[in-house]
Amino acid sequence: MRRIDEQYLRTPFYGSRKLSNVLGVNRKRIQRLMRMMGIEAIYPKRRTTWPGAGHKIYPYLLRNVEITRSDQVWASDITYVPLRHGFLYLVAVMDWYSRYVLSWRLSNTLTGNFCLEALEEALSRSQPEIFNSDQGSQFTATAFTSRLESAGVAISMDGRGRAIDNVFIERLWRSVKYEEVYLQDYGDGWQAEASLATYFRFYNNERIHQALGYCTPLEIYRDEASSGTPPSDEKQIEIARKKMIAG
Repeated sequence: MRRIDEQYLRTPFYGSRKLSNVLGVNRKRIQRLMRMMGIEAIYPKRRTTWPGAGHKIYPYLLRNVEITRSDQVWASDITYVPLRHGFLYLVAVMDWYSRYVLSWRLSNTLTGNFCLEALEEALSRSQPEIFNSDQGSQFTATAFTSRLESAGVAISMDGRGRAIDNVFIERLWRSVKYEEVYLQDYGDGWQAEASLATYFRFYNNERIHQALGYCTPLEIYRDEASSGTPPSDEKQIEIARKKMIAG
């Protein structure tokens, strides 16, 4: 599963046939493990999986939308985290504009409780105009969508097989995996949680981003959160200055 995960980050457009060829593993085994991990190739295709029975699917609201401020759009997704013996699932809620991770949770199952807990923590901090996710049953569940609707948040969902619709959180997972998860050897869930807590503090508070003008997510989110306006002239000048200094 770890080898699948590493290859998937490099070539997320590979399906089970290509993964089987590259990894030298039986295709049926690859298919079974991909289902367990909750991943699939990201090219548009016919539906092969479905949200929970009776769950409502919402349209994708972000096509051609310019993201200009914090708390305009939040996004959430789930990824696989390997342990020395076993694995966990990680969910995060992220502000698109600043890349700030508002909350995260680990779980040993794909039931929706840990996603709802992460949502509740994020909403205790602030509130977005739009919340984007994929069509997984954790995010289409009535408990999850009704919580967003009760807060007056518009719900947006990716098209099936289109991870590009949630591109910023896909980039987050790449950073988390290569800068933290793959460098560790988590013995158990407690160790994984403690180490990830340290990493997310670093990611939010210290890790600079080229796309943010070499500012940290916290700098951008703190300055612009809930302001309802684009960055000030002073902030734009500061971002431009940092870009010049960096190169």
